[in-house]
Amino acid sequence: MQQLLLPLLLVLVLAVPLVMSTRKQKKQQAAQQDLQSSLAPGDRVMTTSGLYGTVADASGDNTIDIEIAPGVVTTWLRLAVREKVEPVVETDEDSADEVEETVVEEPSIIEPGAGVKAEEPQTTAQVAPPLEHGKK
Repeated sequence: MQQLLLPLLLVLVLAVPLVMSTRKQKKQQAAQQDLQSSLAPGDRVMTTSGLYGTVADASGDNTIDIEIAPGVVTTWLRLAVREKVEPVVETDEDSADEVEETVVEEPSIIEPGAGVKAEEPQTTAQVAPPLEHGKK
């Protein structure tokens, strides 16, 4: 009986983590398939390459059209969609800040030959001293 106990414990120690990781992978796969099948026009998504866009057309079986900029629609594999993201909501404070930043000032007029001098480029790179080989 004791001869059988050691191999049985060894099998349990190896088999339990393997079964648990397989269950976790199946759950993740099912969640990803649910996400890809639930995509609809208007959803904000992020692709596996990190590109954000809005779903324009989800009628294809294997492909999906994503609008990445106004008027720019690209076709992607459904498998390339990593996750849905929340749309960016602009608050009143954000729009007020943007209005303040876009104030245009009068340009100053510089007359030709008014003493404007071209500056020489300055270098800020520092060179490391050479390594000495062979010294300890």
